[in-house]
Amino acid sequence: MNVELILLALAPVFVLCIGIEAWYWRGRRPGLYSLKDTLSNATLALMHQGADKLAWLLVVPFYAWLYEHHRLYTMPAGWLGLLLLFIVQDFLYYVFHRASHRIRWLWAAHVVHHSSERLNLSTAFRQSLMYPVAGMWLFWTPMALIGFTPAQIVGVVLLNLAFQFFVHTQAIPKLGWLEYVLNTPSIHRAHHARNPRYIDRNYAGVLVIWDRLFGSYVEESDTEPCEYGIVDPIHTHNPITLTFHEWRAMARDAVTLPGWRNKWMALFGPPEWRYAWQAAASRSMETETETETGSVGTATAGGDAHGMGRTQKPL
Repeated sequence: MNVELILLALAPVFVLCIGIEAWYWRGRRPGLYSLKDTLSNATLALMHQGADKLAWLLVVPFYAWLYEHHRLYTMPAGWLGLLLLFIVQDFLYYVFHRASHRIRWLWAAHVVHHSSERLNLSTAFRQSLMYPVAGMWLFWTPMALIGFTPAQIVGVVLLNLAFQFFVHTQAIPKLGWLEYVLNTPSIHRAHHARNPRYIDRNYAGVLVIWDRLFGSYVEESDTEPCEYGIVDPIHTHNPITLTFHEWRAMARDAVTLPGWRNKWMALFGPPEWRYAWQAAASRSMETETETETGSVGTATAGGDAHGMGRTQKPL
């Protein structure tokens, strides 16, 4: 089974679904689709696909080497092997997705997908060409070690991502008992929301059982509608800016922040660490200023002009 041919056949289905959804919302919520936003999403998708194709040229031989020389087991052919392949990859996708929200290096690539303040089917196309640089491919290496072939690995990764196209919609309500098993549009809407209630939740690819097992599940609430986008909105449709804005900010922090620990955290700490550091630095400066002001007042009252000298400690 050639999965890439299946995805090629699905491409017009994806485009047709986007057209139908845009037509559906045109009279109901005219602002849900924007031509600039949709074209930006499409451009990002093409850039992502190009980078992915180049990455597979390097990564697939690496998977093959692991499979040939270091696999622990040879997975059986047939439905049992395919079922195990699906479950293992879906779990690894959950791990990758959760890490992409908690490690800034990975977030620098993943932020592209979350940067639109709209959520519609075209948002599924909004991907980053920097995923190979961030190291997404590393998360699939356990499958080669377990005993899955490179063709199986690439195929199941692509099928998992193809399924996720259909959860990027506001047109489908909650789906009853399926909400306990599968990633649904409702579950994924909560994932894309920037409300404090929803941030860093619902990392599911196909199965939502991982979120429920590991405490990252949250239900979409009717009383708190989802607000889409990132906490610090980036108001541009330029695909280059959308792709690299967080990489630039991360590199700047790694260069300018004092101390090796701070530099490490700027690269591999949680994405919000930078703001915590800024807040702590501001509090330190305020405390120091208050202390120095108190010292000045004491010296002046005692008539000692030399007491006005001060030394500012580094942050």
